[in-house]
Amino acid sequence: QVQLVESGGGLVQPGGSLRLSCAASGRTFSSYAMGWFRQAPGKEREFVAAINWSGSSIYYADSVKGRFTISRDNAKNTVYLQMNSLKPEDTAVYYCAAQYGSLMSTPQYWGQGTQVTVSS
Repeated sequence: QVQLVESGGGLVQPGGSLRLSCAASGRTFSSYAMGWFRQAPGKEREFVAAINWSGSSIYYADSVKGRFTISRDNAKNTVYLQMNSLKPEDTAVYYCAAQYGSLMSTPQYWGQGTQVTVSS
């Protein structure tokens, strides 16, 4: 069992930055691929970014490439999402996800979500 707790969301102006954090419980954090997903009002949850256990494989949705950076610190059981050049369309609840193994295809565990609002 893995418990995930996100933090770092908030209100930011267009063009601004935020860093989301996701703290995971358990002693086998490095055995899990980690990812970020988001869900905007009235829309389905969508993939944002994923990282394998070592950080050697990273994937991004086209909509965030070049603006968002996913990273992880296995010593701290934490995964991060650095979000730069934020746009109003990035407004959503952001969820951290974990899947045992090397790939993020079907997340097994989800955090409770953190709200990100991009508005002037």
